[in-house]
This record gives sequence, C-alpha cells and structure tokens, in this order.
Amino acid sequence: MRMVDIITKKRDGQELTDEEISFFIKGYVAGEIPDYQASALLMAIVFKGMTNREIVTLTDRMEHSGETMDLSAIEGIKVDKHSTGGVGDKTTLAVGPMVAACGAKVAKMSGRGLGHTGGTLDKLESIPGMNVFETEEEFIAQMNKIGIAVVGQTGTLVPADKKLYALRDVTGTVESLPLIASSIMSKKLASGTNCIELDVKFGNGAFMKNVHDARELAKTMVAIGNSLGRDTRAILTDMAQPLGYAVGNSLEVKEAIDTLHGHGPEDFTELCLHSGAVMLHQAKIAKTFEEGEAMIKEVVANGKAFEKFRELVIAQGGDVSYIDHPEKFEVSKNVIEIHAKNSGFVKEIVALEIGESAMRLGAGRETFDDVIDMSAGIVLAKKIGDKVAKGDLLCTVYTNKEKEEYEPVIADIEKAFKVVNVFVEKPKVIEEYIH
Repeated sequence: MRMVDIITKKRDGQELTDEEISFFIKGYVAGEIPDYQASALLMAIVFKGMTNREIVTLTDRMEHSGETMDLSAIEGIKVDKHSTGGVGDKTTLAVGPMVAACGAKVAKMSGRGLGHTGGTLDKLESIPGMNVFETEEEFIAQMNKIGIAVVGQTGTLVPADKKLYALRDVTGTVESLPLIASSIMSKKLASGTNCIELDVKFGNGAFMKNVHDARELAKTMVAIGNSLGRDTRAILTDMAQPLGYAVGNSLEVKEAIDTLHGHGPEDFTELCLHSGAVMLHQAKIAKTFEEGEAMIKEVVANGKAFEKFRELVIAQGGDVSYIDHPEKFEVSKNVIEIHAKNSGFVKEIVALEIGESAMRLGAGRETFDDVIDMSAGIVLAKKIGDKVAKGDLLCTVYTNKEKEEYEPVIADIEKAFKVVNVFVEKPKVIEEYIH
C-alpha cells in the first residue's frame, strides 16, 4: 500500500477503505508518512469530503492512535459534555455540579482557551490553588468519591489528532466537516465515558457561523458516537450574542456560582437546565427529559448543586473560600463603564467582537504561550431584546492594561452594540435537539 495511491484515490472522489485509513493514521503517527503527503490527503478530504463510514473509521483509528482512558473502575454510567466553544460559555462550571448533585457521574476532560473562546481549564484556574491535572488513578478515585472531576487531557490521548490539528492549522484545512467531527469525537471517545452530550454552537461568535453547518456537524458527530457504541446526543445553541452576561475567567466563575444559587442569567440558566436534563436522561437517572429538568431545578433550589461545586473545588486543591465569598476574586485596576448613546431596543451584540475584545483586554490568549489575566473581561448589563434609555449601562469593562492599550478596545466594544428604535424580540437560546 502506498500513500500516493491513497491521496490520488481521494483526490478523484473515491471512498477509502478501512485499511487505507488505518495505514494513513498509523503511518503518520509513527513518522513514516511525511507532512507533505498528509497535507495533500487533508486537502483532498476538504474538497471531496468523506462518507459516514469513512468518518467513523477515521475517528476510530484516531481514538486508538494512543492510550485510551479505562473508566470501568468508576461505578455507574459516566457522562461527558462538549461545547464547540463560544463567548461566555461557562456551562461546564454550572451544569457539571448540577448533574453530579442528581447522582450522575460527570467525567469531564476539558481544554484551554485560544482566541476569543475561553477554556474551562483557564476558568477553573482562576480559583487559587485549583489543580486541573490529575493522574488516571487520582481521577478515578475522585469520581468514585464525589461523582465529578474536571481535568485536562493527558498527553498520551489521541496523538493522531494533535499531529493532524497542528498540520491543518497551517495548511488551510481546518474547515472540513469530516476533519472537525473526527477531531472532536476522537478525543471525547478516548476519554472513556459511556455517554456524550454535545453543545454545537452557531452564529458570529461560534466556529460554525450558520445553523445549517452546525446541524450537519452535530448530526455527523452524533452518528459517529452512536456507531462506536456511545450514547451521543447534541443540542444546537445560538451564539449570536455572548452566553450569559460575563465574559472573562474569574468573572465567569462568579456567574456560574450565581447560577448554582439560582440567580443566574435567563439564557444561561435555560441552557444549563436543558443540557443537564439531557445528561440525566443519558445516565438513566431521569426517565424523561422533563423529569431531568425538574431534578436539576430541585438541586439548585436545595443548595446541593452549589455544594457539589464546593466539593469539586476542594477535591482539586482549590481555595473554597473564593467559592463561598466570590468578592475575594481580584478586581482589575481599571473598571470602565460603557453607556448607551441613544434610547431604543438592543438589536445586536456582536459576540465575536465582545470575545476578541475580552481577549485583547487580557482575558484570552492569541498563542498558547500567552499569559491570561484572570480578572480581565467584560460584563454585559443588557442583552438582545432589552429596552434601553440613553445613558443606560450597556456593559462594564475590566482590565489591567494601560489606557493607551485599552482605549481602542473600548471603541470596538461600543460598536458591538446596536440599538434601534423598534421593538426587538429576545432570541431563543436552544435551536434544536438531535439524538
């Protein structure tokens, strides 16, 4: 078998066999297939696509290109969730403890943020002392003790994805549905949980810009997971505006704490309820979606969801006094308010602009080497559909940057808000449930 024959076969739009896909993944991970040939195949896939069978095989071979997590020592059905990333998406911090408080086992492997989408690990690390890296033994012990762990992936999981993603990033082959789906799902499957819930976001602040592309990605990933023996479901959610009010690491932790106390933003609370209900149904703890939603509401109301978050923080070495007293989180030295220049209704809050602005204020990283300012970010005061009067607060900006650095960012944030003099309906958060 020769790599050049596989490349030309896909270039001509033909379907690759399981053996050919295996040959490619094994050879590339072993260093026997050079980058230039791997790049050529990736580009052929971008132009010619893959069948569902090819995508399932590619994902399976990527999943097994390194070690996989064996979670059989954890009692019960293990559930995991994954978001394709969005501005202000702190869902794991709230929904994980909610679901675990209902008795499900939430085994979550998360990543760091890059660009305008923050990473769950970075948000957790804004809590002093929080350790997001554990051995497999520590992870399993914590799961059996408190039913939830949120950690970073080990370096031995899915080496094929690490190599391929780095190559895709520099060869213009990131935007390909088969390659995106296999990248996400290979990591989720290698993490070893029984069930996977996917939050696939669409809109200007998301990776998938329109609902059609997001739906296709969601359906593909659900098909991959179910074909490979995992209960996989997806929800499509709107990312035309930031999720909740807070964008930035410690700011989002504080909002997650508010939500666990039952005082969270309406849109974020709705997503947590829906997402949590799906996970409880997958874990067979709730017989119906409605029962799952009622269970989530109950553990928020009786304080068990917040207590579970405390347990998570304590188990991973975090200073729980910051969870009990969120006012302890450091506040940036510069706090700037942005006010409405005219009255009307908020028609648009460009999520991408808010996310990128937060990053420029210090809340995100443009490269993996950048150091994040945990206190930096933006807290909205208004959302799409809200009525505003001239002079009303639109948002508050937090940064430790100097004035000459943050002033251009303030101007861009102002432009992200569009206020019109006609009534605007509030958008729905959840577009569709795919299972």
